[in-house]
Amino acid sequence: MDLFLSMLVLGVVTSLHCVAMCGGLVVTYAVQGTGDGPVLSRLAPHSAYQGAKIASYAVVALVLGGVVALLGHAVNITGFRDWLMILAGPYMVLLGLSMTGKFPVLRRLSPKPPEFLIEALSRNRRDAKTKAAEGRTSLAAPAAFGALTGLMPCAPLIAAQAAAISSGSPLTAAFAMVGFGLGTAPLMMVFGLGSSLLSSAFQKRLQIVAALAVIVFGLIIFNRGLELVGSPASFDSIAAAVTGSRSGQQSAGSSGGFKVAADGVVEVPITIRDTAYIPRSVVIPADRRVRLVVDRQEDAACSSQLAIPAASNLLVDLKANGVTRVDVPPMKAGTYTLTCGMGMMSGRIVAVAEGDSKAGAKGP
Repeated sequence: MDLFLSMLVLGVVTSLHCVAMCGGLVVTYAVQGTGDGPVLSRLAPHSAYQGAKIASYAVVALVLGGVVALLGHAVNITGFRDWLMILAGPYMVLLGLSMTGKFPVLRRLSPKPPEFLIEALSRNRRDAKTKAAEGRTSLAAPAAFGALTGLMPCAPLIAAQAAAISSGSPLTAAFAMVGFGLGTAPLMMVFGLGSSLLSSAFQKRLQIVAALAVIVFGLIIFNRGLELVGSPASFDSIAAAVTGSRSGQQSAGSSGGFKVAADGVVEVPITIRDTAYIPRSVVIPADRRVRLVVDRQEDAACSSQLAIPAASNLLVDLKANGVTRVDVPPMKAGTYTLTCGMGMMSGRIVAVAEGDSKAGAKGP
């Protein structure tokens, strides 16, 4: 659901780009004898277009997500997914920069549509104009437009697809692209119903806004990938180092020794509340078996899993509004990433020699 909502917002913002780039297509199918009819009559071709386009988005994402899942399953779906996010993030940033028009060389990153697709769009457009001239109406033309434009290799669409398939799940990818498509729909429908063209200057401003949205989303995806692979350098860790926001955070075991269970495993408590780790820096003894006693006081989808990449890519499902005990293998002294299964939560595991446990309380 978190990815769906993120993609929905991305779709809303990048719909500015859609209006600027695809407004002509909207006007073409909108004039098929319905321009002067009642609102519901004029709404029908737009609904057909948007419905077919969203379905196309979902089907393409399902297929691409399936290919990625199969490749990831052949090696390691978790690791494959994480590194895919690291690749997808910068790619989205470059696509966003290309959308500004300031870097012509980056346009090569967007593949050209194949000849068969160009011909199909042209033929469909000619048929739509012919039917409009004859006063005939048909939902087939706008539906065909929608299905074909869903295959167009435009920058925002490619960026959204890259983010969707990086989830590692075909169904999640398809669901995310439905969110993206729904986000692009309202402004396009308003534009089509109004059939009013935007000025060239205003179109350029819309393009810049859409480009910035793609760039920001790309940076978010990139940072999530860094968190999931356990990179010591991520936007969160850099911000923390600059602001010192993690100083002074303690875990229950960071002062006066650690609690040892009857089976000899060190137990360290941690709470998850409001999609955040409390404490954010969890201190554990180095080179010893540790059990994190995770009290998850929510049921948000983002916090449903706990990941420690450095601990053999440890990924554990957590109980909603309950306690889950997570066994962590011995870790050498150092600072490690603690995150959720989606790379959206930020925390740290600080492994310290037991004699230095008080020093570890300061966090990274």
